[in-house]
Amino acid sequence: MLIKRDSSAIHRNPATVNRLYGRLSELGLDKIWERCSEPKETNRQIGPLFRRWINKGVLGVPNLKLKEFITTKDNAILDATEKEMTNFAKKYLNYNRNKGLDFVARFNGKYVIGEAKFLTDFGGHQNAQFSDAISTIQTEGVKAVKIAILDGVLYIKGNNKMNKDITTTYAKYNIMSALVLREFLFQL
Repeated sequence: MLIKRDSSAIHRNPATVNRLYGRLSELGLDKIWERCSEPKETNRQIGPLFRRWINKGVLGVPNLKLKEFITTKDNAILDATEKEMTNFAKKYLNYNRNKGLDFVARFNGKYVIGEAKFLTDFGGHQNAQFSDAISTIQTEGVKAVKIAILDGVLYIKGNNKMNKDITTTYAKYNIMSALVLREFLFQL
């Protein structure tokens, strides 16, 4: 989608292209073909896909159920439902929004909460999804690092309000692609 909308993205982002090439090489042709042949996922299914991806262990730390997560101080991902993650954040981290979370973790002694969104187009519902993620990272008084894990069209430069917002108005916030989530977490 990005390359289709902005063909110069390849030349502006050689490290990202190399990272993508590495991941595709790891998959191999058979797996790439299998995944390309799958039916398209609708936007509403992205949240569960993000959790499924996290639960595969891609971040290199254990995914722990609530009881275990509370009793350890080690790096870990909270393996819980959206409601359980939100309740944990409200009880232990002073999270006060009535909006569910997609991500709760602990890295290097710091708690991390966040929302994950895949923005497939500009305008309408996609702008609302973007605003929702921004509201989460702007929540005050939370005893955690707040992140917005955003992928999709918002990284296309040009006459794109979301891109302008993440590079100006919200540049000081932790907004990132899932592609760099692991690196971000381990540097905390």
